[in-house]
Amino acid sequence: MRADDAFGWRVAERLLARNLAPGAEVLAMHQLVPELMDTLSEAELAVFVDAAANAEPGALTERVVEPRPPSRASFTHHSTPEGLLAGALSLFGHAPRAFMVSVAGADFSCSEDLSPLVESRIDDAIQIILRLIA
Repeated sequence: MRADDAFGWRVAERLLARNLAPGAEVLAMHQLVPELMDTLSEAELAVFVDAAANAEPGALTERVVEPRPPSRASFTHHSTPEGLLAGALSLFGHAPRAFMVSVAGADFSCSEDLSPLVESRIDDAIQIILRLIA
């Protein structure tokens, strides 16, 4: 309901419609939750997809995500990919290789629609993800 903030969700929907490699799992979530630590501990690779507000709208980035515990105890809304990976490693003894694919959003107003600029980057994000999981 925050326009471009739904980028990850929309990418996940498109990935779910594809015939991905056996064992590949796509999760569409509104926010990261601590329960994902268990799922992550069993994965070889994790790719997080999200919208950001820290660059020129439409800019698509890919970066490695390393386990890093949060600076203070935080659950639900403030969970980060780094914190979830650190939790998976600490609690279950394994964290997967991980990447973040993000797009800089143009519109975070109350809306169910992506901005045209961000929508145009979905296929590019999917190509990055397919390359990472190949």
